[in-house]
Amino acid sequence: MKAREVKRAKLVAKYAAKRAALKEAGDYAALDKLPKNASPVRLHNRCSLTGRPKGYMRHFGLSRIQFREMASQGLIPGVKKASW
Repeated sequence: MKAREVKRAKLVAKYAAKRAALKEAGDYAALDKLPKNASPVRLHNRCSLTGRPKGYMRHFGLSRIQFREMASQGLIPGVKKASW
């Protein structure tokens, strides 16, 4: 799944300029002929370590589970467990 997301991201970057030009021109027939995965809407954030799609933390690029494990081990700079 991680590889599929990387492939989609490359396709979105490749067709970004062309999509913008076609949208500006209002040529929706030509837009429809582009690959489906070239649409940025089809991208989904995933954990960089496990590929988990849910519980993603944008600031760290990790899922909540991996974030918690790494923070507990002290592997994320500037993050420490709160205790009071």
